[in-house]
Amino acid sequence: VQLQASGGGLVQAGDFLRLSCTASGRTSSNRVMGWFRQVPGKERAFVVAINQVGSTGYADSVKGRFTISRDNAKNTVHLQMNSLEPEDTALYYCAARGQGSLPLATPRDYDYWGRGTLVTVSS
Repeated sequence: VQLQASGGGLVQAGDFLRLSCTASGRTSSNRVMGWFRQVPGKERAFVVAINQVGSTGYADSVKGRFTISRDNAKNTVHLQMNSLEPEDTALYYCAARGQGSLPLATPRDYDYWGRGTLVTVSS
């Protein structure tokens, strides 16, 4: 499975961004898709995950601001990020795995990773 992420950029605090991640290859391997983020010197941190039927799990730090959705026909997930804060600045990674029970909130829960897309939020 290959994951292609897009949508990062530089925005100001309070602005929004929409990240997308498209999976190609064996679709049984992307039943659960998630986003993690990482800043230099820190471990990769869970942001959100969604399973094939649309159930979701969010990190507390993004609840109410970020929304994940998926289009199974296009093997794509979208992450709508509103009310962005400087603390959201990070390299965002898309991840995928086969079936599993949410929240699946650690990197070792995932088998496939995309390249990161950088989100920078200025104050």
